[in-house]
Amino acid sequence: MSNIRQYEADAACPGPDFIRKAEHGCWINPGLAPFEEIKDDLEITIDDVRDASERLERSAPLIMALFPETEKTGGIIESELAEAPNLKKALADRYAVHLPGALYIKKDNELPIAGSIKARGGIYEILKYAEELAVTNGLIAEEDPYTKLCDPRCKRFFSERTIQVGSTGNLGLSIGIISAALGFHTVVHMSADAKEWKKDLLRRSGVTVLEYDGSYTQAVEQGRRKAAENDKSYFVDDENSRTLFLGYAVAAMRLKEQLEEKHIRVDKEHPLFLYLPCGVGGAPGGITFGAKQIWGDSVHCFFVEPAQAPCMLLGLLTKRHDQVFVQDFGLSGKTCADGLAVARPSCFVGRLIAPMVSGCITVEDKMLFDHLRLVADTERIFLEPSAAAGVQGLFDVCGAPEMDRYLKIHGLYARREQITHIVWATGGRLVPENVRKEHLSTYL
Repeated sequence: MSNIRQYEADAACPGPDFIRKAEHGCWINPGLAPFEEIKDDLEITIDDVRDASERLERSAPLIMALFPETEKTGGIIESELAEAPNLKKALADRYAVHLPGALYIKKDNELPIAGSIKARGGIYEILKYAEELAVTNGLIAEEDPYTKLCDPRCKRFFSERTIQVGSTGNLGLSIGIISAALGFHTVVHMSADAKEWKKDLLRRSGVTVLEYDGSYTQAVEQGRRKAAENDKSYFVDDENSRTLFLGYAVAAMRLKEQLEEKHIRVDKEHPLFLYLPCGVGGAPGGITFGAKQIWGDSVHCFFVEPAQAPCMLLGLLTKRHDQVFVQDFGLSGKTCADGLAVARPSCFVGRLIAPMVSGCITVEDKMLFDHLRLVADTERIFLEPSAAAGVQGLFDVCGAPEMDRYLKIHGLYARREQITHIVWATGGRLVPENVRKEHLSTYL
């Protein structure tokens, strides 16, 4: 507990009592900076995000050929932005919570192929690697269509190479499904938090699953070590990958188009609030980065983490990033939200987005099940527990003293009715029916 006492003595940081107690809490980032002051010093730019977006568009015919379910979107991996009026009404009727402004759900829980937000970054990284590998080895030319990656010659070549990744579940599904479809031998190193049905689905897709008794961090370390032993192996590094990050960042560009289609303004007078479930930080970090590039200080991004595993919050709070483990604070790191069961945050992501994140919220496991039931009851949208984390942000923006101060400090209090709130739903489509029923009855 000495670390906690040290941070409590730091007047620049709010007291972390709720962290130590593994309770719900809200932390506002004192390091949030005006975007104009930091944007020119960032190691990644909006041009990098545009490049990722263009690659995904070029790969659309390949995606459509490999996964016919994407035909209706022309091979573009994207989800609906759905208004949630019934959820907003239920907040008022059941909880006496008045949510000012409009409420939407970004339905990445229904993304094709992998059924989660990881379909964005994971699939993008493998597509980029496969293209570079094929071009470098003379299998295709840079100007060739992406569909050539399906040619027997490419598949034979890929079959001699291995893709490896460490995962608690959803990233493993994303990497495993796309890699196996392209012909790679694929190995997913799964932590003890991973759900059995996700392991079974990977095995049915032809993926080798290696299970560990330890945490996500240990699974990543084992995957990294195994990949280093084989010069024909490629490791997808969830803790440090810029490619994954850029794949996630493209989501902000797609969101911009969806908001414009719905005639929803985002500017100083019409703020945008995003509530993003967070594990190691790649997906919410990428979305935050992309959103800040587009809307600057008009967008406000809040990460939501399990109370027993708030690794990104601790990394930001202490400024130690990947040098902090949740166990240092007496926390277990264990949670029903398997996708968020991470003890150590990404150093790369934490340092990059530290001045962009508005704050972090912790949520207890029981709350996750309450939230997923609420969304299922009101909007008929099923979310897995980790995907329901963002709902907690709606309660906090209407009641947490820290959030109230945030609104006032940033001149948003008078504009509350003009805020567009988006809960980012990160997974759920592939959850088997028996597991869905179990989730819907947990903690009842």
